[in-house]
Amino acid sequence: MKPLAVSLGDPAGVGPEIIAAAWSRRAELGLPPFVVIGGAMIMGRASAEGIQCTEGPDGTCQPGQPDAASARIALQSLELAIAGAIAGEFSGVVTAPVAKSAIAEVCPGFIGQTELLADMCNLDRQSSVMMLAGPSLKAVPLTVHCALSDVPGLITQDLIVHRTRIVARALLTDFGITAPRIAIAGLNPHAGEDGRMGREEMEVIAPAIARLRTEGIDATGPHPADTLFAPHKRSTYDAAIAMYHDQALVPLKALDFDEGVNITLGLPIVRTSPDHGTAFDIAGNGIARADAMIAAIRMAGAVAARRANG
Repeated sequence: MKPLAVSLGDPAGVGPEIIAAAWSRRAELGLPPFVVIGGAMIMGRASAEGIQCTEGPDGTCQPGQPDAASARIALQSLELAIAGAIAGEFSGVVTAPVAKSAIAEVCPGFIGQTELLADMCNLDRQSSVMMLAGPSLKAVPLTVHCALSDVPGLITQDLIVHRTRIVARALLTDFGITAPRIAIAGLNPHAGEDGRMGREEMEVIAPAIARLRTEGIDATGPHPADTLFAPHKRSTYDAAIAMYHDQALVPLKALDFDEGVNITLGLPIVRTSPDHGTAFDIAGNGIARADAMIAAIRMAGAVAARRANG
């Protein structure tokens, strides 16, 4: 299998050091082969002895001091990694953390890595689905990088059906779950309590679930979100679909912060990322944990191998 491409992330953040830590433990942990896109000098300063770096963006960025130059390096490394995977040079992409606002300053219109992946793969953004996956939970936010006040207007039957189909297919093809079970959360407290706390469950979410079930997809709900992530509930489904960003990410990070992986479903290429940020406040201090980066590399390799084997 061809190596994975690992993008640098913002070189002023913890990306280089967690990549270096993963590299130093690759044999011990049996990680799939990977190369870093650009950043030979950056990775050298991160003490990644012998690490393989391709030609690409590089610089003398200081840990903990992000600037326009570090944002450009992050974006260029990311774009090269994605383009290489699309061209078949790499078996998948693992993206180190970036600062969205910093990249948006040098690339107006940038929203996030997930959206850029969809654009570069020539997909509409609704077909690029963010899943947060850890040992305890797989969770998908139906709406992602938007204001909470916008969420009710964005939730439609078609969006729920479209994204749940993608999740069901990915659970089968990328995770090898032969009969995926998907739990769908409500939007309002107590899943609306029969319309007394909101009608989205009755008018939008429940009808979408009924449509999915007629297609043979094992979708249930709408479930009250305050109980959906309890241990006895998690055993009843393979993935949960939440209505908005924090409804999915809060439980995932509470349960699996150090091993959480962001995997993008619905793409023609494999993409994973550690589910944490740049951590500029601790960058360069040698205390950043590499568990999530290691988990992201391992998951990307497993998904790529499963796809290759059909």
